[in-house]
Amino acid sequence: MKFNVFTKTKKQVRNYEGAKAYRLTPKMELYTAVVNSTLEKTTYEKGQDRLERIIDLVQKNDPYFVAQLAVYARQKMYLRSIPIVLAVELSKIHSGDNLVSRTVNGVIQRADEITELLSYYQVANQRTGTKKLNKLSKQVQKGIVMALNKFDAYQFAKYNRQTEVTFKDAIFLTHPKAKDDAQQAIFNQVIQDTLETPYTWEVELSRVGQQSFKNTQEKQKAFTAVWEALIDSKKLGYMALMRNLRNILEADVSAVHISKIADTLTDPYNVKRSKQFPFRFMAAYQELMSIKSSYTPYMLEALETAIKVSVDNIKGFELDTKVVIACDVSGSMMQSISKNSKIQAYDIGLVLGMLLQHKSENIITGLFGDRWKRYILPKGDVLSNVMKLKKIEGEVGYATNGYKVIQDLNTKKRIVDKVMIFTDCQLWNSGHYNSDTHIATEWKQYKRIAPNAKLYIFDLMGYKNAPLNITHDDVHLIGGWSDKIFEVLDAIENGASAIQHIQEQSL
Repeated sequence: MKFNVFTKTKKQVRNYEGAKAYRLTPKMELYTAVVNSTLEKTTYEKGQDRLERIIDLVQKNDPYFVAQLAVYARQKMYLRSIPIVLAVELSKIHSGDNLVSRTVNGVIQRADEITELLSYYQVANQRTGTKKLNKLSKQVQKGIVMALNKFDAYQFAKYNRQTEVTFKDAIFLTHPKAKDDAQQAIFNQVIQDTLETPYTWEVELSRVGQQSFKNTQEKQKAFTAVWEALIDSKKLGYMALMRNLRNILEADVSAVHISKIADTLTDPYNVKRSKQFPFRFMAAYQELMSIKSSYTPYMLEALETAIKVSVDNIKGFELDTKVVIACDVSGSMMQSISKNSKIQAYDIGLVLGMLLQHKSENIITGLFGDRWKRYILPKGDVLSNVMKLKKIEGEVGYATNGYKVIQDLNTKKRIVDKVMIFTDCQLWNSGHYNSDTHIATEWKQYKRIAPNAKLYIFDLMGYKNAPLNITHDDVHLIGGWSDKIFEVLDAIENGASAIQHIQEQSL
């Protein structure tokens, strides 16, 4: 009995609000910390503290899992900085095979990530002086060589910036063997600084902005022409298109071009290839709602269609499966995910929750703060439902009483199959700080009346621990901001775990 008590005590910890929580395994902690990270300050953790915690966790985990997680975070979770950190930190603790080179190649999916990785490498290895990148790890070098051969002249030119580490540095450091003569010609252009200026929306708008115009009308006409030319060129990337919808509408482009934009946004091939976070659609939708254009409703509808297309292949739940969706609207969820973003963890939870509602047939949806409150929302909408919930979040207060979601089921003896909670996991009881009333005790009680029920905690911030013990009682923890979290959900429904799902990632 003493040994059992000791194990339980070691497992149980306190979260940032001082409430009872449960320690995660090194794999689970690294997974949740990575997939919810921009390495910037959050409500409870500084960016540097998160980075140091991740570095420590890399050392505590199996190198092959770290490699799989790095590639998973880049290719499935669409993150950019943190996979680079994992790859470089892996190179400091692992050698003897090609695991590091495969990881480096796997996380570099965009040309500028080559120089980003080298920049972090010199910081992580505390390199100083004029030759900060001398004695580059052989496996890092091999990975960069593989990556250099993935990009064409346009991609190098697009990201050829005057930064501390350049593409020229990368080539001189790694001495890549080109895959063919055409690739060698591109490397020569990089070295000789003869890459052609790329045709991008930034370059074209900058060119027009530097011109002199007789009057405002002439300037407006010039910008309209540039946006129309960019749309016709089909070289305006999907993300750039979404970010510039406001500018395009304000430029008063023609109806023909508005139609082309809508076609691009809703085309299934474009949507899948764009690999956008779901919250990007919400950000574009929210931005457009303030634009007084006759085309605004048309573009809002296009964005609504696009986000639904993005989850066409995701499995939801049928009419015979009753699901509760509960979104955390506490104060800590109102933290922006980065200093340059208006997106909050709260927004991410709402979007993911409404995507799940869209894919499921038998749904109870609500918000929790001080209280838990249900809302009836049309099932066919995603983004418009998010906007409705954003307008009423104050109705339930701003505490983190997640236990009330389960308490309501217990009180009403309502049997459901799945409970989905989207939260930063800092749950506590604001009414009775030291009370035994806690989501863990409520769930234990609920399992007596609904033994087949499952509880899914969608961790949106990755703070060290979980509000329940995820090793039993059908409690599962899933992390991340990408729609790929629903693939993890499906894997768990089929008997796997989040960690096992990541371990299926090929390198």
